[in-house]
Amino acid sequence: MESHSYAYQAVAALRQILGPQWEFATSSGGNRDFQIQHRDHGTPYRPPRSTLSWSTLLDGLSTAFAARGVMRDECLPLRWGRETELTISAVQALDPLLKDGRAATYRQGFLPQPVVRFTGDRDEHGNLRDGFLTSFVNVSRVQPIASFTEYAEALDDWLSVLSQLGFHARHMQIDGRIEVWRRRQVAGVTLRFNHLDLTIGDLVLLWNIENPDRMALDLGTGLERLAWARTRQDWKELIFASFADAAPVAVLDAIRTATLLLGSGIMPSARGAGSVSRRVIATIPHTLVRLGTSTILRAFHRYWAATVRLPVPWPEVCNAIEQEVATRLDQSVPQRRVPRDLVVSIRKEADSQWR
Repeated sequence: MESHSYAYQAVAALRQILGPQWEFATSSGGNRDFQIQHRDHGTPYRPPRSTLSWSTLLDGLSTAFAARGVMRDECLPLRWGRETELTISAVQALDPLLKDGRAATYRQGFLPQPVVRFTGDRDEHGNLRDGFLTSFVNVSRVQPIASFTEYAEALDDWLSVLSQLGFHARHMQIDGRIEVWRRRQVAGVTLRFNHLDLTIGDLVLLWNIENPDRMALDLGTGLERLAWARTRQDWKELIFASFADAAPVAVLDAIRTATLLLGSGIMPSARGAGSVSRRVIATIPHTLVRLGTSTILRAFHRYWAATVRLPVPWPEVCNAIEQEVATRLDQSVPQRRVPRDLVVSIRKEADSQWR
């Protein structure tokens, strides 16, 4: 079977599973782009009055996925050390299946995975745009599949999960392209789902190029972006809460990321994953660290601990950041060279005192 036919079969399965209440439209001009919308699309969106806590939102996702037969699995370690130093996506749980062609995975099911990426969209000044963070919880469903029907059913499951969180199908739009992409050992087809004007994630059909029967799906979004789409709250206030005005976003983002890295046991070092920790801490102003960061570190540590067990408690994280900043300051102070004639004079004076 030609791999490009996978895209057509995936779309056919989507039509069958979603049913007549969903409309499929192709773009004009004869290209392969298409959109899927609910037949009642276009009605206004009214954000819910209640704001869910992060732990409540996670529990709601876990319960909703479980109701569809998708159980939560344990997070991947943040220190990856294979093709990337850190875990950058929950889809890495499928590496044995997709990259090696083996009937195995590291994890599968519902996976709320903390990740670190430096690829977020930035403005002309280099600042992260709203909706992007260096570290976030990659809310995912990753699992092997045996048919295109399972792929389509995963989208139907996801729409059901979203409805349990207060989203409605009529506000969702799904964009796709009947085209296969390839990256080394893996090929795939991607659907992007949007809530009104905001892209909140994607659903990817994946397979091993040498062994196409090794298929899997990867549904992914960000916990933070999902909450943003639900509440339409100011992004900075949503993510940083009472600390939103305490420092520039770049600094808050760095502290948040450093808390995850060090809390996961990835201490600053010259090479490997530790070099990432060192690079992140280097962007935190030493003046801020001198004033104390225990309060904000404790809050961020609590946030990450709601998703994954952090082996390093927040006081040790705080101490590690302070030590790293102090070391950097010591190394940045220029060493003054003592004149040679002064050294000789001091030595003679010292010798005379012991004669």
